Amino acid sequence: MTQPADTRRLRRHDFFLFTSMAILAGCGLIYEYLLSHYAGRILGAVEQVIFAMIGIMIVAMGLGAFAARIFKSCFNAFAWLELSIALLGAISVLILAATQALAVLFPQILAQTFDMPPDLLPQGGMVLWANRLAGAMPYLVGFVLGFLIGMEIPLIASIRETLYGEHLRHNTGSVYGADYIGAGIGAAIWVVFMLGLPPTEAAVMTAAVNILVGLAFYWIYRKRIHFGPMLVAGHGLVAVLVVAIGIHGIDWDNAMEDLLYKDKVIFSTSTPYQHFTVTERIMDPARPKVYSLFINGRTQFASNDEMIYHAMLVTPAMQASARHEHILIIGGGDGLALRNVLRWNPQSVDLVDIDPKLIEFFTTPQKESGRVINQALLDLNERAFSDPRVQTHFGDAFLKVDELIRSGKMYDTIIVDLPDPSHPDLNKLYSARFYAKLKTLLAGDGALVVQSTSPYHAKNTFISIGKTVQFAGFKNVEQYHHNVPSFGEWGWTIATKNGLSAKARIEQSEKIEVADGWSTRGVILGAFEFSYNFFERLDQIKVNRINNQAAYQYHLTDWEKQQGIFQVTPLPQTSQP
Repeated sequence: MTQPADTRRLRRHDFFLFTSMAILAGCGLIYEYLLSHYAGRILGAVEQVIFAMIGIMIVAMGLGAFAARIFKSCFNAFAWLELSIALLGAISVLILAATQALAVLFPQILAQTFDMPPDLLPQGGMVLWANRLAGAMPYLVGFVLGFLIGMEIPLIASIRETLYGEHLRHNTGSVYGADYIGAGIGAAIWVVFMLGLPPTEAAVMTAAVNILVGLAFYWIYRKRIHFGPMLVAGHGLVAVLVVAIGIHGIDWDNAMEDLLYKDKVIFSTSTPYQHFTVTERIMDPARPKVYSLFINGRTQFASNDEMIYHAMLVTPAMQASARHEHILIIGGGDGLALRNVLRWNPQSVDLVDIDPKLIEFFTTPQKESGRVINQALLDLNERAFSDPRVQTHFGDAFLKVDELIRSGKMYDTIIVDLPDPSHPDLNKLYSARFYAKLKTLLAGDGALVVQSTSPYHAKNTFISIGKTVQFAGFKNVEQYHHNVPSFGEWGWTIATKNGLSAKARIEQSEKIEVADGWSTRGVILGAFEFSYNFFERLDQIKVNRINNQAAYQYHLTDWEKQQGIFQVTPLPQTSQP
């Protein structure tokens, strides 16, 4: 029979092991979310990457659990395992940043080596393989880290049985219980606290916990662990590395990210919703600098030609609306569409955007090293967010629109200025259900306009958006396009509820009521013309619904086909939406 003193000793061991397991499970969950989040940021298709990464890490954890049985000493294995996880977890973000940067630099290095023209960079062969390696590296790092994390549960279970000296009933279930609870706490920590941190900070904070647990484990079970001095030295070296990354990691990550952009990066930050970067370019010392905004690596505007995009977005809809008293803007967190709207002297403007940090950057002076780094951008949007007529609403537009409907508000013009439907969360804001909500908010003689991606690079997506707006119940739906140098050929969808179409209303006007510096009556009317047979496959294009995610799927296929990433299969031959 076990003596009371032994029972108390074993309970103390259980408390330490279960607590350690819960803490490490939280760390493992954070690593999983961190790599998924960062990989989605650098690879683009956020949800697709996140789901793939989580799936790969779960499979790797299962394989790691099987592999744990090969170790003869569970104490030695666990001590060195935590050191390995801390090391890989701390440097994981920098590995991904470095491979992405090298993939971008590689063709430039080859061109310089072989004295190739700067406008003729190599694209195939080794360059293609370098890009594929950069794209696969997040999954490879995730697999290795998941494999290591998967060893923790069986090793902890083996340690308990070794301490008890017998097979324990419900041993694995007890360890899994601690693991599940810890993982849930880790998920909460990630969502509430770490999601808004720079990735390198989140990585080193988590790695530091692995180090502390590993050292505590060594101290308690040091008599059972071989090569103790070497293990302690390893923890010390990794701790120094963690401190170094904690101090310089953000700068290192930013430096490697800067290599991905042609211009100088002057601001870069992650928010709980997205990652945005602002770059600066000097084209001619006698001319203003060019500033560009990137969200998750995708161009949102360049200051030297944004007036074209925003003129074509705002002016046709405002000109086609009977009144300009109350305006609703969905998206447009840079304030540039808002700037153009305010020139029409509305009584009020409601703007809905999900990211307060983005709008703050385009509202409030941001000082770094004694200078206002966003001064030029505040001048560019003419400090539109400071206008007392503007009310900003933060949150998911899909839900915020419901609040506006319940408030009984009606709008003379609605402008939807959102990023392309490049992942499922954005897809719902291009759905028939969302457009039906906007139809409820639009005045009977008003007009709606929607940013609709490129009719050249993403033709199926463009047509699907127009078809979806029509399916939502708008009487007159038309699409138009114009060239924006930073984007190429770009398109918009415009609709009215009653009476004449937007184009017909503009045709009745003698001139554009408010000058925007770019568009004229002739330019706008000409934008409604498309090439011969452009809409010939209209019947085969699906209406975008929340449950079929047609716009997201079309966008993914269109852009991958344009970039030559893979051979696209033909679209299904069906006339059903």
